[in-house]
Amino acid sequence: MKIDMHCHTKEGSIDGKVPIEEYIRMLRSQGFGGMLVTDHDSYGGYRQWKRNIKGDKYTDFLVLKGVEYDTLDAGHIIVIMPENIKLRLLELRGMPLQMLIPIVHNYGGILGPAHPCGEKFMSFMNAKAYQRNPDIIKEFDFMETFNACEPQSVNDKAKAIAEKYDLPGTGGSDAHRADCIGMAYTEIPDDVTCESDLIMHIMKGTKLECGGSIYGGTAKDKIGKAKTVLSHSFWVYNKVGGWSKALKRSNKMKKGYIERVDVEKVKVKENE
Repeated sequence: MKIDMHCHTKEGSIDGKVPIEEYIRMLRSQGFGGMLVTDHDSYGGYRQWKRNIKGDKYTDFLVLKGVEYDTLDAGHIIVIMPENIKLRLLELRGMPLQMLIPIVHNYGGILGPAHPCGEKFMSFMNAKAYQRNPDIIKEFDFMETFNACEPQSVNDKAKAIAEKYDLPGTGGSDAHRADCIGMAYTEIPDDVTCESDLIMHIMKGTKLECGGSIYGGTAKDKIGKAKTVLSHSFWVYNKVGGWSKALKRSNKMKKGYIERVDVEKVKVKENE
């Protein structure tokens, strides 16, 4: 089965231009059997599918739930959780990688860097987490080795790193616009019917073929040398947003802890 493992929708990504239903129609028309929805820090696109489309249309097309998570120090990381796990924490961007990895693994999920050799601050190999601790790459479960929005030379570097560390390679279009949809693929076994199936195959080292064509219409392609400004702007955006989200996340976690403690106190009094 051929699927796109890096997709951004209008419902879930602030820079996504294509509604998920149109995305599905376009992929199906190009011979794809499925997609992994990887909106930025959001399950918005997948929720639109689950609540309004699933079961009624496109029953021959597999839609899987993922997220492209903006870390504080390691760029963009693709996260795939089991279908029965709902972690709203993954919609609060800005966690450092060392915090993200154990959370994902403890809940049975997997993760790997998107466009790992791409722009500074957005990509793992050019981010602080890797520079501080290169061995942390061994904690990933896969690596995106073909991204249609990156130059072939960048994808070749990613593929060489994945082979060095024996990580399964995946491919995705990273499409935000209609003209990029279907430009990259990953071939997965036909018996994959849900996120847990895909996780199982990746964890046991099933060989995944991937590839595609290079898209030349990204923002960084259009602005040329000014792309340095783009990457530094992202750094500022992620830092400020990361601090804000970290505070919000901390408050939510404290609130949840206090609520659990109160419940336990009630139970103790009832038993007394």
